[in-house]
Formats: sequence, structure tokens, C-alpha cells
Amino acid sequence: MPENRSTLQTERYQYTPRLPAGIAGNLENIKINFGAATEAMDDRAELKEILPNTYGLPVASFSNEKGEAPSEALTVGVILSGGQAPGGHNVIAGLYDGLKKVNSDSRLIGFLGGPSGILENKYIEITDGYLAEYRNTGGFDIIGSGRTKLESEEQFDTCAEVMGKLDIQALVVIGGDDSNTNACLLAEYLKKKNIPINVIGVPKTIDGDLKNEQIEISFGFDTACKVYSELIGNIMRDAGSAKKYWHFIKLMGRSASHIALECALQTHPNICLIGEEVAARQLTLRQIVDQIVDVVVKRAANGDNFGVALIPEGLIEFIPEMKILITELNDLLSAHEEHFASLSGFTRKSEYINPGLSRDASYTFSSLPIDIQRQLLMDRDPHGNVQVSRIETEKLIIEMVELKLKEMKTESGYRGKFNALHHFFGYEGRCAAPSNFDADYTYALGMTAVLLINAGLTGYMSTVSGLARGRDNMSAGGVPITMMMNMEQRHGSRKPVIRKALVELDGKPFKTFAARRDLWAVSTRFSYPGPIQYFGPSSVADRTTETLALEQN
Repeated sequence: MPENRSTLQTERYQYTPRLPAGIAGNLENIKINFGAATEAMDDRAELKEILPNTYGLPVASFSNEKGEAPSEALTVGVILSGGQAPGGHNVIAGLYDGLKKVNSDSRLIGFLGGPSGILENKYIEITDGYLAEYRNTGGFDIIGSGRTKLESEEQFDTCAEVMGKLDIQALVVIGGDDSNTNACLLAEYLKKKNIPINVIGVPKTIDGDLKNEQIEISFGFDTACKVYSELIGNIMRDAGSAKKYWHFIKLMGRSASHIALECALQTHPNICLIGEEVAARQLTLRQIVDQIVDVVVKRAANGDNFGVALIPEGLIEFIPEMKILITELNDLLSAHEEHFASLSGFTRKSEYINPGLSRDASYTFSSLPIDIQRQLLMDRDPHGNVQVSRIETEKLIIEMVELKLKEMKTESGYRGKFNALHHFFGYEGRCAAPSNFDADYTYALGMTAVLLINAGLTGYMSTVSGLARGRDNMSAGGVPITMMMNMEQRHGSRKPVIRKALVELDGKPFKTFAARRDLWAVSTRFSYPGPIQYFGPSSVADRTTETLALEQN
């Protein structure tokens, strides 16, 4: 065994992913079926005008019955786009194996470094030997990823030219909501120009916000949440042992709180903030702090001067006064991007933005600690927005809780102790070796993408449903990307994008959490999930997320 391979890594190379029953047989026994025409989530007339060639397509599904046996060799390109998520390598493995099922002469071309690999004509051909080193492993290092956005006609022309010279008939885009939005725009452009290259998307993001009736879960969410929950459980065990620290843990999830909710269901923290609930209840930052202080004081009265609080990365954008401030900053800075970038130093930047803010937003900005103000004015993300992940929300909350408790010691005789530590769990979960669930799911998504390509479809996203109901009850298919879209304000103008899925406050996962959190707050009911298991009883090794299990009973 090469010295750079761990024992587990070697064992995982040998794992054979399991496919849904409907696509597990020979390709000639798989038939495609179509439903009725579809509509977008919102802004339908506007989207139909922008995307006339790919709008309104029917949902596709595959069934295990006599179909037409494929025979022609295919050449397919693939890119990994955006941040890493466990299982990306197995999407490519499913693609490769599916293409070889179509015809042993089929080829898979991997563009290097994400979408820029197409624009720069940098690629490799995936082969048996090369792929063998990546099956069932974490990371995106098989071909690398990137965040270049494919959105202009010039870029689309370059893509068509590069892929045309390689005789590529289809491109598979493995990415999140923005990457799949760009896949849809590329599919529309190629269709409009009558260029015979089809585009298929695959739903990826650990954040869990690429989700709807057809896409039950994005790949990587299961593995990442299991990694974070193990770490949270370890900290809980330490907190209960030392009995002297409050741990505030920020978890990835900029636009939605799915990770925080799932980890709460797995570990039972004393406090878990859900951004969507904060927005729905219009809670101010001060009210959030008061709620946390209330739990700290109650636990201290029981002699428990320790605890664990989970905070979603994007919490700050759900707080009404902060949302207004961030929205105004995004609009202001996108309109004056070049000039703002030319300013040196925090003082000059803050002096520049203040006159452009409303009175309320200016007051909110000036009331924040200087460190948080600096973080709000850091470089924009690729969409021109505030980089919320850089805002140390957990530190801000700790600081405000400390001040409130200090006041209470003087005013109300509070005698507890509050020693807080902060953590951020993000990158720890993005490249973990995929769980059995994600290894199987992603392989099936790759295989399904091949079936969609072989059927001549474009502008679709590969899907597998019934994920918590056993393989005999799972079904594979494709959903038109336009079906998930609406129009949103980006860089100061309205653009078609896939709508992000937020935590549903009337959904069973949140209701289950809400029914238990008061008990978890005051009494210590920590649960310790432990590390991901790849071998052993199916109830342990093949379990899915608590969220999906609750949603599908």
C-alpha cells in the first residue's frame, strides 16, 4: 500500500455504490417518462421571455422497463463549480461508468479548475486508472473547482468553440444554485444558437439550500452535518466534563439555517438559533442576546455554568436591522464598486459609505463594534455582496452577552459565571470522505445525468427521490432548471436565479426541534453522534440526516 494512503482510504476505494432499483439494471431496460409542462416558482412571464427555449419543459423520470438500447459513443465534458462538497468524485464516477454502459468508446473530459477550465481550454480525459484513485473519496481534487461565473455571451461563445473542437455533445455542471443557474443560461444560449451541446446540472452544496419538491437534498449535506455533529458532540462532552465553559459554535450556511437545524437535531444543544425564525419573528440583535442570557441565567441557577450554542453563519442577515444595513451596503457598493475599491483604510471607507446609508442603517452600522464594521466593508463576494462568512457573529454575540450579564450582576444580583469560547466549523466538513449515503446518492446522480444526456435533454438537473425510503422505493429522473427559478436583484439589476430553499418553520424538522429546545436549554441532554461509520449495521452506516428522515417519516 502506498504510504500516502490510509487504511480507510484503501478500503473505500473498494466500496461499490448502490443505485436506486429503477436504474440499477442494464440501460436497455430503463425507459424515460415525461410529465406535464412545468412553471417557474415565480416571475413566470419574465422568465419565459428570457429563457424561451428551456422554459416549461416536463419533469422526466426513469423506470425499469423495456426501452431502447443505447449504442452510440458519447463525449461528455464535466466541471466542478463552487465550493467543495463530499461526493463530487462519485458524481464523476457515476458519469464515467454510465457513459461506458452506453458505449465502451464513450469519453469523459474533465475541465480543470472549474468553469475557467472551459474558457482556458484546460482539461484531462478521465480514464479507468485515473478515476480509481478518487472513487468514494472526499474533495474536488480530481479536476479541481473554481468560482468563475459563466454568464456572458462572449463566455458562452468560447465554451461552444472549445467544446466543439473536442467533439463534446454534452456538459455536466456539478454545482450549487448559482452554478446551476449558469448551466441553465448556457443551455438556453446553445439551444438558441442551434449548437448541438446539451447541458445537465447536478445539485451540490453542503448548505442544503438547493432543495425543492424534486430535489430532496443537495449532495454533501449529509456528510458535512455528520462531521460537524461529531465535533459538536466532542465539545459537548468536554463542556459537560469541565463544567466551566460556554461554547458558541458558528456553522456554515450563509443563506439558510439547514446545517444548524440538522446538527441541533443530532446533538441537542442548549441553544440553537435559526435565522428563518429570527426573520419571521422580527427579532432584534438585542432580543436575541436577551434570549441567550435567559438560558445562561437559568442554567447558572442550577449550578450549570456551561453550555453549547449553535449559530448559523448567515444569522446576521436574518436580523431585521442588520438585513437592512447589509442590503443598503450591497446596493451602494455595487453602484460605486471601482471608487470604493480605490479607497485605502477603514476610516476613509466608512466615511464614504455613511452619507449613502439611510438614518436607521447608519445608526446600526455605527452601533456595532469596530471589528464587525471592518468585516462588513471587506472585499465583496463574487456576487458583489457582503461576505457574511467573514463576519464573526459568534464573537459579537459573546461580547453582547458578557455586557448584559455584567449589568445583571449589578442590577439583579446574578451570581453565575460566564466563560465563553468561540468556534467556526466550516471547511472541516467540505472535503470529508462521503458517508455511504452521499457516496451512493452522488453515484446515482452521475448515472442519472448520463441517462438524461442519452435522452437528448438539456437544461435539466439530475435528481434522485425517495432517499429515506430504501432503494426499492427510490426513483431517478430530471427536473427542468427553470422550474426552480425566480428573478432576484443581483449587482443592482434583476437576474434569473434558482431560488434558495430556507428552513420551513411549519415543516416537521423545525417543529420537532422547537418542541424539544426548551427542555434542552435548561437540562443537559447532549447527544453524541460520534464519527461517520462506513461499516457495520445499516442503521448506523447507512443512516440519513434527521431532517430527511423526519420529512419522509
